[in-house]
Amino acid sequence: MLVNTHIHKLILVLLLIISTQAKAQVKEWSLEACIDTALVQNKNVLIAKNQGEIAQLKNQEAKSQLLPKVFLQGDYRYFTELPYQLMPQSAFGGPEGVFKEIQFGVPHNISANLTFKMPLYDPQVMGSIKASAAYQELTFLQEAKTKEQVYLEVSNLYYNAQILKNKLAFIRENLSNSQKLQKNIRLLFEQTLAQRTDLDKVLLQNQQLESAAIQVESQYETVLRALKFVMGLPLDTEMEIPLEIHLKETEEWTTQKTLDEMIQEKKHLVSLLELSTLKNSRIPNLALYGNYGQTGFGFTGNPESFLNFFPVSFVGVQLSVPLFNGTVTHKKINQKKIELQNDQLQQELIAQQTDMLHQNALLQIQVAKNQLQTSQQQILLAESVYQRTLLQQQEGLVSLSEVLLADNALRDAQQDYINTMVEYLKANLDIKKTSGNLLN
Repeated sequence: MLVNTHIHKLILVLLLIISTQAKAQVKEWSLEACIDTALVQNKNVLIAKNQGEIAQLKNQEAKSQLLPKVFLQGDYRYFTELPYQLMPQSAFGGPEGVFKEIQFGVPHNISANLTFKMPLYDPQVMGSIKASAAYQELTFLQEAKTKEQVYLEVSNLYYNAQILKNKLAFIRENLSNSQKLQKNIRLLFEQTLAQRTDLDKVLLQNQQLESAAIQVESQYETVLRALKFVMGLPLDTEMEIPLEIHLKETEEWTTQKTLDEMIQEKKHLVSLLELSTLKNSRIPNLALYGNYGQTGFGFTGNPESFLNFFPVSFVGVQLSVPLFNGTVTHKKINQKKIELQNDQLQQELIAQQTDMLHQNALLQIQVAKNQLQTSQQQILLAESVYQRTLLQQQEGLVSLSEVLLADNALRDAQQDYINTMVEYLKANLDIKKTSGNLLN
């Protein structure tokens, strides 16, 4: 029986070692590695990249409108009734003003024509090329905007995971202290030096801490799954986030235009080019066109059957002058002018909003930086007060209630530290974004 007990203990030790080694082999991901992976594998980034390629092809499509268009057309007609024409009898020596119906032609008519057309001057096509080029630049900016959003999402999830991990560490530390307190109170209770109520209070606190630990662990796993999803990784990928949060000093970023501002400016330019194209639709366009073909006439009756082909070819210049289209163009131009006014207002709104958010972020990070130092000092002080109160309680100098109050004060200080850390990290991201340096 003793041998079996030793075997069981040995197995448990081996399992513990294997488990520890497995955990040690789990890769710890840095924030930079997470961001780099997301910018390559995130589905939204890939979609935005494809949209840019589509815009590039649309620009090439617009340019191809200037190339010649070639058409091959074939036609066969069998006339069950030949068409009639009216011939003046005066052409054959008859009276003037008198006509005679007569059927011309043969039953079989075959034609094959090769036609080409090339614009020589078309202001609408030129406007479309410029507009599609501007739209292509807009899609590139929108792709960068998508990357910026992914950067923010990954950073927020990463920081959230680190915050939860620190919160869990605090809870486990508090639970360890509370379990020690429970042993002391149980010993005093067994010696009839403490009441059952005191022991129940400590037991309740331990249960609450254990429940809080389970809840935070669940939240941490949920955040990790969300982070893997944003990074484009399989959800079963082993991942670990480091506990330590590296707080960098706030850099002096050179303020430049944000992506939101550049996108709105590019939208305004696209609208201007679309307005110009609408106005150019009133300008005549000129095109060169030509045709080469063969026309065949056939007859299958008596006394002679035949099928003869004759060439037909021509070149020409076509001028198209728009005169009136029911004021459709005029209405479209008026609509586009109103859109341009809204674009301008939106542009001013984004600039003002960005400046306001930037100033708020600068103020917030300064407050958070000062508060972080205060929170760290408060944690050290609260821990010192808790330990001294615990010793006094063991010596019978203070009651359990004072120990619990000191414990609550410690937890409040830890929570304040975590909240301040969240504000600091958030403000740091906001500063980089509103100064146009998030992806730099």
